[in-house]
Amino acid sequence: MQKVTAIVARVMKFKPVRVFTQYGEHNGPLLAAGLSFQALFAVFAAIWVGFAIAGFVIRSNQQFEDAFLGLLRTNLPGLIGGNGTGGAINPSELFSTGILSWTGAIAAVGLLFTALGWLAWGRDAVRNIFGLPSAPTNFLILKLKDLGIAVGFGVALILSALLTVFSTAALTSVLGWLGIGATSSFTEIAARIVGLLIALTLDVFILGAFYRVVSGIKIPWRILANGTIIGAVALGVLKALGSTLLGGATRNPLLASFAVIIGLLIWFNLICQVILLAASWISVSAEDKGVSLASGRKLGQKTDKAPSKTATAL
Repeated sequence: MQKVTAIVARVMKFKPVRVFTQYGEHNGPLLAAGLSFQALFAVFAAIWVGFAIAGFVIRSNQQFEDAFLGLLRTNLPGLIGGNGTGGAINPSELFSTGILSWTGAIAAVGLLFTALGWLAWGRDAVRNIFGLPSAPTNFLILKLKDLGIAVGFGVALILSALLTVFSTAALTSVLGWLGIGATSSFTEIAARIVGLLIALTLDVFILGAFYRVVSGIKIPWRILANGTIIGAVALGVLKALGSTLLGGATRNPLLASFAVIIGLLIWFNLICQVILLAASWISVSAEDKGVSLASGRKLGQKTDKAPSKTATAL
């Protein structure tokens, strides 16, 4: 019996185990479920507005359009059709939408409320995982910051598609100078690796901005980088296995009429679980290093400024 107790105590000291324990103690699964439900409402308005804006930017270039659609198919499996895959939405119809129409205006307003609402919920969820109270900043300032961040995320998504096209073209040119054809297996594998690295970099950037800027937490850069890289890799694995993971649930004939909605709810729940688990990893890492996430400093470290009321309460 003592050996069993010793083994259990030893296992409980492993960092992944402590991360999952901390995640459960701070109601991580429940928070992820709430975030995924909110994301479901935001995504349809975002798709409508995103295609209306993207139509002005990339519609005239087939390579940019393919890269943009490929990015969406990876991040939202089963939603966008075309390219030999089934989907609930026909991209050609969405590209013909206009942001200046009544439907575009309504979608823009809906996106404004749902996206800002998701960011607000996400901020509170991450701060809850870190064991911190709600952000003390003025409500209006928070909403303006969320609006800027939401626009920044949208721009980053389009830039990622453009960067994928440019990097692939540059790689093809360089390999062409070396005598390697554009249709060779080596070129295709190299282009795939470049695409994965771009997607990984984008996920690291977005997660880092979410944890430090959106949540307003002073996370030391080394601890932040550790958690965001782990979270980005986990998101990459999810995206690579997206269709396989959702296949069983969406192919059930009893759920055929709701397959897309159910698939998106499952998908967003998995994404939100990864986001909050990575936040829990950062929290445990900070605890191991004796860093207070309320101030971003090591516990007991003196500061020139007087401690705030929030930090004192914590």
